[in-house]
Amino acid sequence: MSRGGEMVYIPDDSDFSSFRDQCESLEGWHCRYNKAGVTVWSQGQEESCNVQKIKTRISCKDVPAETLYDVLHDTRYRKKWDSNMIETYDIGRLTVNADVGYYSWKCPSPLKNRDFVTLRSWLPLGNDYMIINYSVKHPKYPPRKDFVRAVSLQTGYLIKANGDGACILYYLTQVDPRGSLPKWVVNRVSQFVAPKAMKKIYKAGLKYPEWKRRHDPDYKPWVYPEQNTLPSVSLAELSVQHADSLENIDETGLPEDHLSTSDHEA
Repeated sequence: MSRGGEMVYIPDDSDFSSFRDQCESLEGWHCRYNKAGVTVWSQGQEESCNVQKIKTRISCKDVPAETLYDVLHDTRYRKKWDSNMIETYDIGRLTVNADVGYYSWKCPSPLKNRDFVTLRSWLPLGNDYMIINYSVKHPKYPPRKDFVRAVSLQTGYLIKANGDGACILYYLTQVDPRGSLPKWVVNRVSQFVAPKAMKKIYKAGLKYPEWKRRHDPDYKPWVYPEQNTLPSVSLAELSVQHADSLENIDETGLPEDHLSTSDHEA
C-alpha cells in the first residue's frame, strides 16, 4: 500500500476510495465460501499464497454501522470478544485520524504466533466508515523472539449502512505472514477462520451497546480526538516494513493432521 515502497505516508482520500472499490468489486475475485450470510473471496494464485488477498462480507442485522465502527476501534472491548488476540495496544498518534499500533495473535498449533506493527487510519463518510492499515517499523518495537513479525501489505474494513439499524461489513486483507505456509492453512483461512471471525465481530456488535454503557460510555477518542492522550509519533520515526528484511520461517512441512483443535477464530 505504501507509495513507491519506501516512504511511510498517511493514506488520503484516493487510498480510501481505492480500498472501497476493492471491497465492492467482484472483478478478479474468486468465491471460496458462501453460506449463512457470509461470503469469502480470494484474489491471486495459490502458489503465491503468502501475498494472496482475502475478502469477506457479512450482513449484520440489528447492528448500526456506527456501532460496528466503535467495536473495531475499541481496544478495551476487543479483549472481551477476540479470543485469538494475545495483546493489542496503541503506540502513538500521527493525526486526528491516524495512529500506530501493535497487535499479536495466536496461530493454530504447530504454527508460530504472529504479530504486527501497523499504521492505521480511519475515515467516516456519512453513514459509512472505513479503517485501513499497513505495516511499518518503529524503532522502539522491533521484532520479538517469541513471535514471527508478519507484514500487512493492506488490511481494512468497510462498514456500510444497510437500512435502519443494520449494516454490511467487508474485511479485506493482504498479509505476508512470513514463512511459506502450507496450502491447507490458506484454505482453512478462506473456508473456516474468516467466516467464523466475521460472525464473531457481528456478535460483538450486538453486545457492545450494553457493554459500553457500563464502561466509560462517553470515551471514544476515535470519534472525539480531543480525548486522545496518546503520545505523538512523527512519520520520520517510521519506515516501511518490508517482508524480505524479516526472518523467513519455513512452515511448509507442517502436516494438517497435527493442527491443534483449539479455538482459532481469526
